[in-house]
Amino acid sequence: MLHWLARLQVDSSKLRQMPKDQSVNVEPSLREIAFEGRVWNVVRETFDYSGQTLVRDFIEHPGAVAVVAVNRDNEVLMIRQYRHPVRKFLWEIPAGLLDVAGESHLDAAKRELLEETFYEAKNWELLQTFHASPGGNSEQIDIFLATDVHPVESDYQREGEEMDMEVRWVPFSDALRSVKTSEIQSPVAVVAMLALASRQK
Repeated sequence: MLHWLARLQVDSSKLRQMPKDQSVNVEPSLREIAFEGRVWNVVRETFDYSGQTLVRDFIEHPGAVAVVAVNRDNEVLMIRQYRHPVRKFLWEIPAGLLDVAGESHLDAAKRELLEETFYEAKNWELLQTFHASPGGNSEQIDIFLATDVHPVESDYQREGEEMDMEVRWVPFSDALRSVKTSEIQSPVAVVAMLALASRQK
């Protein structure tokens, strides 16, 4: 019991320092495709860690971008889209895969905003970067803040679940409240609203 308390005290002292994630180069000794999908694959990697040989399966993801667009009335541009794995219509922000060769993350964000909402923005900045589900997915998402937003004409044809997608300006205070009460559960929207709230303090 005393040994556990001693370790707890040491760990508590470390909390006074600002935590920071750190990249580590752990090379697999074996890598194979466990499942080849239409959009992404599940890979199986064997690697040595802490004196053990481990095998892990995870989704190899190209990464994604998302956009929280804010107008002069402090409303955020949101979309309501059907997500089949969870069988729900989710309120989200425009987002999409980094699946165009040679396209920068910023240009991908601009493309997604236009394709999903038929809006463009003059001002752009990176708001937040995070891993969606690092225990089983390599996806990293960059969220961009877009301001000075205006509608444009576009001949882009939406397909699949995007065909009946609803686009709406939502007061930021309402969106943030829905996040805090778990009425909005899309992880990208949750992270975006909390990051924006911190920015606007």
